[in-house]
Amino acid sequence: MVETCATILAKNFKRWGIDQIFGIPGKPISPLIYASDANGVQFILAKHETGAGYAAAGYSLMNKKLGVALGTSGPGGTNLLTAAGQANASHLPVLIITGHPGSKGTGKPMGQDSSIFGTDLVKMFEPVTKFSARVEQGAMLQPLLQHALEKAYSGVKGPVHLSIAFDVLLEEIEPFELDLPEIRQMVSPLLDEVKELLNTAKRPLMFLGKGVHSSQAYDEVRHLAEHWNIPVMTTPGGKGTFVSNHKLSLGAFGLGGTPEAGEFLQQGGIDLLLVIGSKLSDMSTAGFAPSMYPKQLIHFDYDQTFIGKTVQVPTLPILGDIRSNLQLLLKDVPKSDSSAFDQPKQLLQVEETNQAELMSAETTIKVIRNALPDEAILFGDDGSHTFYGIKYYDIFKPGSFFFDDIFGAMGHAIGYSIGAKVAAPDEVIVCLVGDGCMFMHGTEISTAMNYQVPVLYIVINNGRLDMVEKGMKKMNGKSIGAIYETPLNVSLFAQSMGLQAYRSNNPIELKEAIFKALQHTQDTNQPAVVEVIVDPEEIPPTMGRQ
Repeated sequence: MVETCATILAKNFKRWGIDQIFGIPGKPISPLIYASDANGVQFILAKHETGAGYAAAGYSLMNKKLGVALGTSGPGGTNLLTAAGQANASHLPVLIITGHPGSKGTGKPMGQDSSIFGTDLVKMFEPVTKFSARVEQGAMLQPLLQHALEKAYSGVKGPVHLSIAFDVLLEEIEPFELDLPEIRQMVSPLLDEVKELLNTAKRPLMFLGKGVHSSQAYDEVRHLAEHWNIPVMTTPGGKGTFVSNHKLSLGAFGLGGTPEAGEFLQQGGIDLLLVIGSKLSDMSTAGFAPSMYPKQLIHFDYDQTFIGKTVQVPTLPILGDIRSNLQLLLKDVPKSDSSAFDQPKQLLQVEETNQAELMSAETTIKVIRNALPDEAILFGDDGSHTFYGIKYYDIFKPGSFFFDDIFGAMGHAIGYSIGAKVAAPDEVIVCLVGDGCMFMHGTEISTAMNYQVPVLYIVINNGRLDMVEKGMKKMNGKSIGAIYETPLNVSLFAQSMGLQAYRSNNPIELKEAIFKALQHTQDTNQPAVVEVIVDPEEIPPTMGRQ
């Protein structure tokens, strides 16, 4: 019995445990939307294809499987390019499917042509995905889909793209079933050398990046730190990989770094630095002077590309999956009594402000941390607001803070948080976002409202692109084009789309607003927005970048 390609795809989505896909409809992809609906896969209408791609990435991150985003031909596909770049930087397996008006019309003038004669989406997606191909006939679907899945899951995970024409989606072929790949993880043959270096190190230090998130190696890095008594700091993207109330925690380094991490490095004498899952980008190494360099570096990563490029000291590369390598390294290493390393959780001290003063972003983050549950999962959008979070927001549960310090697409966390909540409805999902990010992709909060996705959005509003504005002033003495002449009224913006919104001007109002908003999300199964008006002249912790 034959079935349409669209139906076969939809049935495979369901087989893979995917209950929701994200996108914006258009004729070229409509057969796949209808087939998905008929097979119990909900199509979630985003407000922009980029937002759909972000939501699919958040879904992938939280369900540990695959996210799917659909875009129609031409501009529907190009709008997904930024989301593909962000998923690639986040190392998330996302299947992006774009349409094409019809394979039989290729070479003739067509509206929203996605072939080589128009907007060649296959070529455009190549630099931001691990695989991009055009399915030109039904017989090509199975091998190309299988190859796309294998590429998405192998090595450093990432997004893949298939362009499928309208008539191909309707073509009937013999049905097939595919399983999501089970990848055999590569491990390094150099782990004995790692153990020797650890056993002889006098002043070691660990530096965790977002690769620890990708490999879910939270328990392993803690075991490693505790056994060899190694202080731990995180990159901006590695925030959330190690708890703050651990005796070995130094907090973050780089942009948004803590005084503790900076002071430890300034004391010098580090003979061994373990870099785990970081490219050591400029955001991660801001303030890392040559005088702080270690004598020896061990670099755990799946990709050789950036090893030895930033900190040029003798480096032992440990290639392969981080978690698999650490598990093998620690196989015969006894676990310490972890409770001996835990320190009591304490409320952050919040300075009182008078009614005439604007609240600082620093105070805002501390109030947020005190008000949110320990287990809340926070998605930080790109901007100075999240760098304040990197510096001041304490982590009490590994895997509860996500931020990208590489691609850095503004507005991505708005969609990520939606996909994450859809995939994990029992988790408390919070999005920390700025007014600039809301201007870009804030309409996606309507998607959360329409589909009853109860995310708590906390918007730090200072009427400007803060990180850019302060950086311009530092470098050139003045900023140009970074301040909004008419600032966004986030509360009214949210209310216009039906969301409950609260506006806060001081710590007491903010604390009450967060409690009310959390209660609202629980009672109504709807999202809520808390807007925080902060001091626009405060200097963010991002000035160390060259």
